[in-house]
Order: sequence, then structure tokens, then C-alpha cells
Amino acid sequence: MRKCAFLAMLALLLVVGCVGVYKPGFTKGKAGVRQASGGFALAVCGQTITSDEIIDSLIERLRPIAQVSDFEGFCEQARGELEQALADKMSYILLYQQVRKEMGERIDEALERGTEREVRRLVADFGGDHTKAEEYLKEEGMDWESFEELHKKLILIAWRLPQARPVTSSELLDCYNEIRDEFFAIEERITLRLIDIKVAKVPVTDPNRSRLEEAKGLADDLVKRIRADEDFGLLAKQNSHGYRKDSGGLWKPTQPESLAEPYDILAAEAERMQPGDIAGPIEAGGHIFIMRLEEKQTEGFKRLRQVQREVEEKIILDRRKEAAGELDARLGRQVALSEKGRFIDLCLEKIYEMSSQ
Repeated sequence: MRKCAFLAMLALLLVVGCVGVYKPGFTKGKAGVRQASGGFALAVCGQTITSDEIIDSLIERLRPIAQVSDFEGFCEQARGELEQALADKMSYILLYQQVRKEMGERIDEALERGTEREVRRLVADFGGDHTKAEEYLKEEGMDWESFEELHKKLILIAWRLPQARPVTSSELLDCYNEIRDEFFAIEERITLRLIDIKVAKVPVTDPNRSRLEEAKGLADDLVKRIRADEDFGLLAKQNSHGYRKDSGGLWKPTQPESLAEPYDILAAEAERMQPGDIAGPIEAGGHIFIMRLEEKQTEGFKRLRQVQREVEEKIILDRRKEAAGELDARLGRQVALSEKGRFIDLCLEKIYEMSSQ
């Protein structure tokens, strides 16, 4: 009920005439438009949305369309995007004004803190890799500026239209099942410690024995010493030829299917082992392996109780996005003003002109 009343109030503000188009430096007249140098601007309850900021946000995406279309065809394809971009700007201004009445100047600092938190959270989702996070935004049709603008708007909606209804158990379960495969899958991984004896590198100490026999003898001796509780890591440092020898033969967690020959044989062995088990000597492709399985993670999913907080946040965010969509849709229906149409026409003309140049 509170949400509906607020949306109705926003619609009323627009209907009673807080929107107009003017050229910077000129006073709006009866027609709503004055010719002058520079870009047009749309007045929204005392604040302005300039044609430049709308054009700058869309020019790269719309230029390819303009370059292969006549003006009429371009307008038909591009008008919807301009209307949406304008509705986003207008609803943000109206939301901002309403919340500012309640919070005063504190609102700006609070919005900055909120968007900074969301930026940090997004980067953290990509392991702290800022570049990967930026690539994800590009795939979603956003840059950092539009991402921050979106979350400022969502924060305003959360403040003005708080989602007080508690998240139910059925909502949690439904949302979890919907996003489980994408967000909560656990890949099969093994962590192993390995002594990797490369036959070609084993010195021959007995002329009556081949290098392979020497390597097998060394491996058999090491296995006996390991089973007698000698330190596996120390023996690996002293005897392994593998690239992880300096780390005591300890490998990083690895997906079994990612192991190439001859190491793929270790994945097959790991399937039959439990953490702490020793396998070897294992002969494969000029190597003799002695392996201890440190950890074993089978394929599956994180349980709901492990990720309940994340699922709740997803549900609340979806509610806020839905509220934002309803707000934008209401604005789009209510702000059917000649000034708005003229503003969009001028932006279309400018984008088409810039694209042809």
C-alpha cells in the first residue's frame, strides 16, 4: 500500500507539470523549446537532465545501428532505449528529492558509501580481480558509472520503499534451487602431495642395473620410509624431480579431469583413496609417482544453510529491482508529455548526426 501511494505521488508530480524542455541560458516559454547553441536539457522538478548525458550513455551502442539505417529506421529501433534511459534519470531525481527531504545532506555521503560497498562486493565476487569484474559489467551492457547509478537508485528505493516483508522458507528454497547450479556448485577437487621421480634423471650407481631399475629401487625405499612415518614433505624436497618439490611436493587443489598425461593416472588413483592414504610406486610415462592424498572434495552443491544469507540478499535485491521496474513503467506511462517527446526527438537527431560524421 505504501509503495502504491508513493508511485501515485510520483506520477502526480509529473502530471502537474514539473517537466519541461529548455536550452541552457534561456527561459522556457509556452512552446517549451528555445533554439540556442549547446545541448538541450529536460527540467524535472527544478533539476535538469541534459541531452549530452543521455547521448553519451548511448552513443557507442546506437552508433552501429545509425550507420546501417536511414533516419526513420534508426528512430524506430533506438527510441525505446532513449525512453528507458530518460525514465531512469527522471525516476532517480524524483526518488532523490523525496529521500533528501527526510535525510537532508547526509544522503550524498550515504549513497557514496553504499555504492562503494557494492563495487567492492562485485570485485570480491571475481576474486579481487578488478579487470574481470569490469569485463562482466561490459557483458551486462554496463560500465562502472552505470553500475553505481543503478545501485544508488536501488538504495534510494530501499530507503523510500523498505522491503519489510520477511523472506519465507519457500521463497528461500525456490530461489536457491533456481540459482544453485550457477552460484553454488562445488567442483570436484583433490589436494595431493607428490614425489615425482623422473626415470631419466635418476643416477645409475650399479652398472648391473638399468636406470629404470635404479628408479624403482629408489621409489620402493621411499615408500618404506614414508610408511615408517618419515616426513613425506622432507623426502619430496630431497628426492622429487617435480615442479612442486620445494613445497614438499604439495600441489594446489586441482580438478582431477584437468590433469594431463602422465599425471591423469593420479586422478584415477585418487578416486579409490581417502585423505591420508598413500599410493605408489605408480609407473607412468617415464615417471614413478608416490602420492599422498591430502584432501578430497566431491562434486556437489553448497547446502542452503551455508548460503542462506546470500540467497536472502538475492531475493531482497530482486524485490528492489522489481520496485524499480514498476516505478520506471509508471513513469513511462504518466510522462507522455510533448516536452519529453521533443527531448527524445532531439537526442535521436543528434546521435544520428554524430554517427554519420
